[in-house]
Amino acid sequence: MVFNLPVLLTWLRIAFIPLLVFLFYLDQPWAPLAAATLFGVAGLTDWADGYLARLWQQESRFGAFLDPVADKLIVAVALILLVEREVNVWITLATVVIIGREIVISALREWMAESGNRSKVAVAFIGKLKTTAQMIALICLLYNQDLFGVLPLRDIGLVALAIATVLTVWSMVQYLRSAFSS
Repeated sequence: MVFNLPVLLTWLRIAFIPLLVFLFYLDQPWAPLAAATLFGVAGLTDWADGYLARLWQQESRFGAFLDPVADKLIVAVALILLVEREVNVWITLATVVIIGREIVISALREWMAESGNRSKVAVAFIGKLKTTAQMIALICLLYNQDLFGVLPLRDIGLVALAIATVLTVWSMVQYLRSAFSS
């Protein structure tokens, strides 16, 4: 197992998960901001671990495996927390689509790697857009309040979640087409 700063940042995202759950359920006025901030910091570590691994030439097979696992875990947990709080068909449907896509694409990548075609399902730009919309949505929805009493973060979060859901389906179709093209 590799231990370097990029891999440790990935492990940190995983370690944040129980803290995110704790903050989400904590009955304190500052807890939603803390949960949203923690999730935002996790998003920054996702960017930083890849950037630093490339910059310092510390890319590893273990890091390449662990990074998407950490991402999927914290996003799935945040979505499940929101479903439990919201009891809203649209948020639930978005959650099912997003988590379902992650399972399908992970399985597809595994299958393609075993058949020697891993490059056919490499991360695409649309996946990065989806991730950005998803992170914005989850930060806003975890906070779930107007910022400074004027910026409707909940509404922004719902719009970003809808965008992320559309991009999720779109990117999944692209990955499937790529995998099954001649």
